[in-house]
Amino acid sequence: MTPAQLSDLFALVRKNRPLVHHITNYVTVNDCANITICAGGAPIMADAIEEVAEMTGIVGALVLNIGTLNKIQIESMLAAGRKANEQKIPIILDPVGAGATRFRTDTARRLLDELEITILKGNAGEIGVLAGADGKVRGVDSAGLTGDPVAIAKAFASCAGITVVVSGAADIVTDGKRVLLVENGHPMMGSISGTGCMAASVTGAFAAESKDMVQAAAAALAAFGIAGERAAAGARGPYSFKVALFDELAGLKPAALLSAAKIRSI
Repeated sequence: MTPAQLSDLFALVRKNRPLVHHITNYVTVNDCANITICAGGAPIMADAIEEVAEMTGIVGALVLNIGTLNKIQIESMLAAGRKANEQKIPIILDPVGAGATRFRTDTARRLLDELEITILKGNAGEIGVLAGADGKVRGVDSAGLTGDPVAIAKAFASCAGITVVVSGAADIVTDGKRVLLVENGHPMMGSISGTGCMAASVTGAFAAESKDMVQAAAAALAAFGIAGERAAAGARGPYSFKVALFDELAGLKPAALLSAAKIRSI
């Protein structure tokens, strides 16, 4: 994977404006919709069981986020996911808070068991819990992981046959064979709610235009991280940073990935 390939993928997202269907949480739903637009995609936010399968049939990617979970939403996720699997549409699962309660953990595992998830994106605690390692979650935030997160993510990806993304100071992206570290971003991205959810949305837009999910996730995280770096440069605090984050991603040129992406293979 070369910087030119990352840039070309970003250009393809901008050109084709892929539809990204979200069944997500109501805390960050508007932010996820807008960040999808800023990345170059087009968001759909539909969760009614009566239409989710039909809606999924016309999109390029499906993002499932369990941040504000309920039983009705689970059935909608399963219906949409089955349609996505039937049509070979990539599914990005963000298991927000897995490990915090049995309901969340069991639901994340059910989605992984019953659907062919393409990319699982979570923090170290969430991924650790789902991988059977000693992950710890405090509310919806990671409280740490005992062991090597790279080794845990790599083994889990290989066993499950999926691409695993572990968010952190350096994001880990692995399919069990390749392991990439994406080192773009800024600490201010942790000063507002929803940046993890937004990262999943951007990943969905890139996944819709790629057959290589490791490349798609790495390019998406690099682009989002570069926007975060640039937004932080002039921010006066969390809210001015948030506004600038949208502006910077919207104005980011695909060529920026040629020079500013910090991605290395390990």
